[in-house]
Amino acid sequence: MLNKNVETFIGCDCEYEDAKVVLFGAPFDSTTSNRPGTRFGSKAIRGESFGLETYSPYLDKDITDYNFFDSGDLELCFGDASLALSDIEERTKTILEDGKLPLMIGGEHLVTLGAVRAVSEKYPDLHIIHFDAHADLRDDYLGAKLSHACVLRRCHDILGDGRIFQFGIRSGDREEFVWGKNHVSTRKFDFEGLKEVVENLKGKPVYFTIDLDVLDPSVFPGTGTPEAGGVTFLQLLDAIYTVCKGSKIVACDVNELSPSYDPSGISTATACKVVRELLLSLV
Repeated sequence: MLNKNVETFIGCDCEYEDAKVVLFGAPFDSTTSNRPGTRFGSKAIRGESFGLETYSPYLDKDITDYNFFDSGDLELCFGDASLALSDIEERTKTILEDGKLPLMIGGEHLVTLGAVRAVSEKYPDLHIIHFDAHADLRDDYLGAKLSHACVLRRCHDILGDGRIFQFGIRSGDREEFVWGKNHVSTRKFDFEGLKEVVENLKGKPVYFTIDLDVLDPSVFPGTGTPEAGGVTFLQLLDAIYTVCKGSKIVACDVNELSPSYDPSGISTATACKVVRELLLSLV
């Protein structure tokens, strides 16, 4: 059984046994290819969440009406990606074995791989819906197979062709896009076609991963690799609602907030709101 964290995301303080959704932080950024700092993302989101209300006027739902549990941040080895991924996999496995839905807060995007390893064991027919600015389909980055620039390629190694669906992608090298055409479904720039994908995946287990740099940097500058040309906050919310309403989500994550690059705090506040809306959409 997991113990309650002292500081929780706002409203996520029920008992573990009663929880339907369990949050945990994965503060890891050792493979960041541009600006580091996402290891501080989960802590910042948790602390800043108390600037939010528990009530969502978008959904007319309140966090306090549901059972959410925040188990806090994992203590991850910054110098060894394999060890960090193993710890993430174990935490995800524990939550799944207890019949609950894990929601991980990163951290850089590589942390998704640890969770997907655990979820794919329980759900061999797992599919991934992926929101991001970056394709993350490199086979290696400067020789490293474990990198946030390779995370969806490593997930493909587990799941195979036709089970990864990407949206909002607007950055990657040519080889990523060439390789991706034959192995994954990539929608560049926006969420067009999302409703059709959700409909086609109805009843199938879905891992939902949100890299917050899918947002335009004018909305969300606090990230390690900002990319111009992203979506708006309301477009992202609508896409989250579409996925959660129509999909059998079995696990999910939100990642790539690097709070120090936005001293205004607006990026962290935005990330908090995304987490709140995701939580309430899951129930």
